[in-house]
Amino acid sequence: MHCPFCGANDTKVIDSRLVADGHQVRRRRQCLACNERYTTFETAELVMPRVIKTNGNREPFNEDKLRGGIQRALEKRPVSTDDIERSINTIKSRLRATGEREVPSEMIGNLVMEALKELDKVAYIRFASVYRSFEDIREFGEEIAKLEK
Repeated sequence: MHCPFCGANDTKVIDSRLVADGHQVRRRRQCLACNERYTTFETAELVMPRVIKTNGNREPFNEDKLRGGIQRALEKRPVSTDDIERSINTIKSRLRATGEREVPSEMIGNLVMEALKELDKVAYIRFASVYRSFEDIREFGEEIAKLEK
C-alpha cells in the first residue's frame, strides 16, 4: 500500500481488526519512510450477475432497486430494518451462488417473494399482486388461500 503522505510503498501493518460484523478489516498502518500513520479498510469485492429483463435488455444488478421494491411492499408493516437487510443479503448471496454471469429478472422476483413470505404475509401479497399483475379479486383470494395452506 502506498503511503498517502509521501507516496512510499513500504508500509507496515501495526494493528488489524474486524469491523462491520466481520465484513471488513480495519488496518492501522505506518509508513517506513516518513513514519506517518493512517487507517485503511479492506472489503471483499463480490461481483453480482447482470440482470436479463423480461424485454431482453441486460443491465447491472442494482441493490437499490431490490431494496426499494422490498421496502415498498413492507411499508407500514412491523418488520425491522435488520430483518430487511438480512433478507437482502440472503438474496444477493443466493444470486452469487448460482455462479451465473447473468440471471433472469424473474429469478430475482421469485427470491424476493420467498423472502417476503418469510418476513410478512401482507407484504408478500402486496408484492405478488404487482409482480404477477393480478387482474381481479379472485387472484388475490387464490394467493391468500395458498398462504393459508
